[in-house]
Amino acid sequence: MTVTRFAPSPTGHLHVGNIRTALHNWLLARRDGGRFLLRIDDTDAARSREEYVEGIRADLAWLGLHPEGEERQSARFPVYEAAFETLKAQGRVYPCWETPQELELRRKVLLGRGLPPIYDRAALALGEDDKAAKLAAGDLPHWRFLLDHDEPIAWEDGIRGPQRFDPAQMSDPVVRRADGSWLYMLPSVIDDVAMGVTAILRGEDHVSNTAAQVQMFTALGAALPAFAHEALLVGSEGKLSKRLGSLGAGHFRDAGIEPQALVALLARLGTSDPVDPLLGLDELAAGFDLSRFGRAPARFDEAELDRINAAVVHATPYAQVADRLPAGMDEAAWQAVRPNLGKVAEAHDWWRVVTGPVSAPPPEADDVAFLASAAAALDALDWSDMIWKDLTGRLKDETGRKGKALFLPLRRALTGMDHGPDMAALLPLIGREAALARLRAVA
Repeated sequence: MTVTRFAPSPTGHLHVGNIRTALHNWLLARRDGGRFLLRIDDTDAARSREEYVEGIRADLAWLGLHPEGEERQSARFPVYEAAFETLKAQGRVYPCWETPQELELRRKVLLGRGLPPIYDRAALALGEDDKAAKLAAGDLPHWRFLLDHDEPIAWEDGIRGPQRFDPAQMSDPVVRRADGSWLYMLPSVIDDVAMGVTAILRGEDHVSNTAAQVQMFTALGAALPAFAHEALLVGSEGKLSKRLGSLGAGHFRDAGIEPQALVALLARLGTSDPVDPLLGLDELAAGFDLSRFGRAPARFDEAELDRINAAVVHATPYAQVADRLPAGMDEAAWQAVRPNLGKVAEAHDWWRVVTGPVSAPPPEADDVAFLASAAAALDALDWSDMIWKDLTGRLKDETGRKGKALFLPLRRALTGMDHGPDMAALLPLIGREAALARLRAVA
């Protein structure tokens, strides 16, 4: 069974890049009939906040991404401790006492010599007496994972293809701080093993982490999951954008974006496949294929999202939006205004056009008599769903007007606007008395 996970840290709200990662993990699991899990990486107690945990859950639910299970890293410290002791007994983790200032100085020296700034493993040369003296003085160590330099680190990446790293050109990663708190690398592997994760899909900024974590999986006696690393998102201008970090689910909800529109765009972003606004999550999952994703940065364009959102709204049935529409707006009214909407909330503006009052611009001088004729013609006609056709047909015969000269003055007088929904659908909603009053007011 394919088991994927989404593992956000609750130190802020999800942004669009996080949302894309969560979606792709859900789609991958769904396609294979597997499980999608949520793991809250809240080992950083100082920065993690419960309101962000609740926000993550709410954002996933809004998108329709419902995890089959959830874990909290803050509840799993005994599990990490046990695995850490196992690695310590194997000699795969070791204590270090260098200060950040010492490490930075060594880094600068190496760079100055044109060498890669790799940790020199000086702590491994410390004797037991030296270690004991430091501990006796209350000088607690941080801990590094000892990389095996004997074999290259390699895996077949689901997006990037063959990956190969020389561990001798990598620093042994710090996995635990001197105060006993955990860094990201080791707990993540321990949890992936315990949760039965079989596929890890995340951003390409984690590729070097994966190289070290491959050896951690092996050291823990676990089979390697499948790895895939996606290209990062860039803004519409083609550059990495700080704004992308502020675009979260809350932003899109407040902007009137439908979750289906966001899902439709993000599901295909990074591929050459066309975005289909009408595909649901299950249909998107059925066609989800990592081999379709390229290595070039994926461009996120809010203008494109707006276009997709409009297409979603235009296909949305009344029943799905009835509770979001203004009081009194029925299915006929929704069908009338829907083709002119970019967002559902705009229906309120058009309903005000229907219910009035409207502020029509003063008519052109040669339109005054025409609008008076229109009021008289409307008053004489039988009211029906065909009233717009009947009215314009009579006025065309009586005045000889056609096209824009016929339709635009009527639209302006009846709605106060130069554009909008089809008047054949709108006029019956406005009603006889209101329509007559609007025509007479400008004539």
